[in-house]
Amino acid sequence: MAALLQVNDLSAFYGPTKVLHGISFSLDEGGITTILGANGAGKTTTLRAICGMARTTGRITLDGEPIIGLATESVARRGVAHVPEGRGTFTRLSTEENLTLGTMGRRDRSGIAEDMERMFDYFPVLRERRNQQAGTLSGGEQQMLAIARALMLRPRLMLLDEPSFGLAPLIVREMFRILRRINEEERVSMLLVEQNAALALNLADTAYLLETGRVAMTGPAKEIVADEQVRRSYLGY
Repeated sequence: MAALLQVNDLSAFYGPTKVLHGISFSLDEGGITTILGANGAGKTTTLRAICGMARTTGRITLDGEPIIGLATESVARRGVAHVPEGRGTFTRLSTEENLTLGTMGRRDRSGIAEDMERMFDYFPVLRERRNQQAGTLSGGEQQMLAIARALMLRPRLMLLDEPSFGLAPLIVREMFRILRRINEEERVSMLLVEQNAALALNLADTAYLLETGRVAMTGPAKEIVADEQVRRSYLGY
């Protein structure tokens, strides 16, 4: 399977502070890769670096084309959709208006109505709330809206930052079930940052473990979940 995203010797900085120290990894076309690690390991910074939201050195390519140094909007136009931690919902707009905003970076404006109906198929509760102000949705509904809004871009790659944060376990399991369905039906590649390591490893094909801005371990998710050190440190057994 060909690599869609290739990251080589990536370092990232906030001001003078170096957060990532030359990490390298790849993500296959149509695959799901998860990045695990403790708070402060550099997981969110990795996603921000891919999106052009942090000062970086190194090399990042999307389908063989370099994207490092591009503006965030240019990265999005190349088919990279970012679902940030905190959801980024436009609280005063309706659910439908939020979804429409997700199409702003599209070059092809046709099919938007059909795509919106497809989002309502994935997330039926959003159809019920389509005219409701987004700020009045529950936390789980807002997270579903954030994912659906990202999908309205018709991305090749979705970057998901802590999608389970603050949500009830039942909602989280349903959301991960939908993410798997989206990956299988749409062939959208996913790079997932997630504190719930057990769920992330169950969803992903490949896992990378970050420690203080460096890749400490990598391998197939099924092998990582069987590693005793990972189980003790991240899965609690």
